[in-house]
Amino acid sequence: MTVTGLMPWSLIWIFPYIGAAVLALLYLLGVKNEKIYAWGSVASIGVSAILSTLAAQQVFSNGPIYSLYGKVWVPWLDITVGTYLDGLGVVMALVVSWISLLIAIYSVKYMEGDWGAARYFFFITFFVASMLLLVLADNLVLLFIGWEGTGIASYALIGHWYTDEEEYWVGVPGRKALGQPMYFEPSHSGVRAILFTRIGDIGLLIGMAVIYLITGTFNIPELAATSSSWLGYLATKGILVPVLLLFSLGALAKSAQFPFHEWLVTAMTGPTPVSALIHAATMVKAGVYFMLRFVPIIFAGAYALLHTDPAVVESVKEYFLIISGLGAITAFMMGTMALVSNELKLILAYSTASQLGYMFLGAAAAGLLIEAGYEGLSLGISAGLSHLVSHAVFKAALFLIAGWLLHAAHSRFIDPMGKYAKVMKITAVSMWLAGLSLMGIPPLSGFFSKELVLKAAEEAHFTWGYTLGVVTAAITAAYTLRMILRVFHLEPYEKHEGHEVHEAPGLMLWPYTILAIASLVLGLYWTGTSQAISKAVAETLSIGEGISLTVSLTGAVLMVLGLVAASIVIVATLYLVVKVDFPGLIKRSALARAIHDFLYDRWYINSIYYIVIVGGFAALASAVAIVDFGIDIFYHFAIPIVFAAGAAALRTLHRGRTDYYMMLYLYFAAIVLLFLYLAWG
Repeated sequence: MTVTGLMPWSLIWIFPYIGAAVLALLYLLGVKNEKIYAWGSVASIGVSAILSTLAAQQVFSNGPIYSLYGKVWVPWLDITVGTYLDGLGVVMALVVSWISLLIAIYSVKYMEGDWGAARYFFFITFFVASMLLLVLADNLVLLFIGWEGTGIASYALIGHWYTDEEEYWVGVPGRKALGQPMYFEPSHSGVRAILFTRIGDIGLLIGMAVIYLITGTFNIPELAATSSSWLGYLATKGILVPVLLLFSLGALAKSAQFPFHEWLVTAMTGPTPVSALIHAATMVKAGVYFMLRFVPIIFAGAYALLHTDPAVVESVKEYFLIISGLGAITAFMMGTMALVSNELKLILAYSTASQLGYMFLGAAAAGLLIEAGYEGLSLGISAGLSHLVSHAVFKAALFLIAGWLLHAAHSRFIDPMGKYAKVMKITAVSMWLAGLSLMGIPPLSGFFSKELVLKAAEEAHFTWGYTLGVVTAAITAAYTLRMILRVFHLEPYEKHEGHEVHEAPGLMLWPYTILAIASLVLGLYWTGTSQAISKAVAETLSIGEGISLTVSLTGAVLMVLGLVAASIVIVATLYLVVKVDFPGLIKRSALARAIHDFLYDRWYINSIYYIVIVGGFAALASAVAIVDFGIDIFYHFAIPIVFAAGAAALRTLHRGRTDYYMMLYLYFAAIVLLFLYLAWG
């Protein structure tokens, strides 16, 4: 491990913070030119991208880099300010910085003329800085600062258009499910995001505190080195699984895993580049990074106790089973919702949560076979990281494309979109490339990374999780093809007149085109891609050589490809050959309408939350208000009456005569002395 001073590698996350501070200062000084803010943001993130690339070269050549500030930051907690660059850290830094850079360049044109452009560019720069700090922090306290920084920035960006005009809403205005509104304004969505994720963050804080009380350190490498000790201690107290779940709660909420998925759905109220930033490069990937970082630490501790403390091993396997199960459920559930959605960004949001479920499935399934050693762990972590990288690239492309499509249609719904391939040829090709990668079609990168996740679940003998993953692959192909056909190749369901549809401007066109092509290149050269990821994981796990991540056409892989192909054929037949009138079918058939509404209204989970949680707290508040009213009555009426009576009685005793007071004092003193004499003899 190379140990250096704080500079220069810490500039990877420091420089965007400096950039954000400069932008804030310019705003306070009254600078109005939005181009200064836009290109200032691009330059700040660009420096991080270049430094991340240089750091990756150093790490892959010479091993991990530990940039440590010379002084202890918080002496009484022994907290340092350090940047830890290992294989996992540099891959995350590369993904975050380069994709964020392309999103920032896209934003220069997208946010042109927006009344909040300066604020927007400040927060995306701050957002990227916080995410980079999170993935490169050497200790849990710094990680948590970056963690909360992404949360604050997401709140501001999701609610960017806080004036709440209807065009920025998510959902159909007026639509309700179980009596609860299913449409959300930007200001409401921002609050939802911060509340949902803060619930998880409380669990993370509790987990951090418990682990610190046991180990006396927040340093991540030190926690890794002593994992068997603190895992064993927690097991002896019978709280190992609860503490690990609390510790992981922040990751589950941040990455929108069931039951925390609802915040991500309504986060679509922000500007579309924000959606790309949150869903592809930052925020939601924070939870996946957390699992990729700490699953190996937990695994290593359990593996060290394999023959001496089987109770720890069983508890850890129980924890991994819960996490991987939640991932599988989330992947399937969110995929079904995307099948019927008619909002373009909402389809992609469901897809994001679904693919995040795959990442959790792969990473956590790795821990189910502790007895098999580090080869299974390496496969699972490599699968999770591969899908993170692959998804970041193609999902950023899809969201940026969606940003232009929404502008072209003047609508967030796909119903007025259609036949766009005629006038948007480059955009259509980009959409197909990114979409095919999402569908898991070879030779695009999404095929390889998805198959690795399924392989990890299969080798862990996690049967029902693997099955849900396979079914979700078919569902993913169905909703992705439906989206592309509806937008680019079929006649629109609704006619919108009066606006010209054309190709996107260059500053918006080229970022998503580059990302779409990158999704193909990463797949075509999967040998090199997989070797880099395998080496990064091996270096992180300290296991020497990485494992092979090739995907062979085994029976299981062919079965999945067959299901995906069947899904594609069915959707293409329904839309292109039979030309089913789905809106008419839903109106005519009660069964079709019931299925549609169940999926469209998100399994009614959002409504149940509002009825049970919001309604429950409202009822509790009403009950408290009644009690408070009683207390108020007692305070303002009963107490004065009681005190008035008491005062009248006291006035009969207190007559202003000293000799009278002395007599009362002696009486009471005699009573006390008599009591003491009787009590102690």
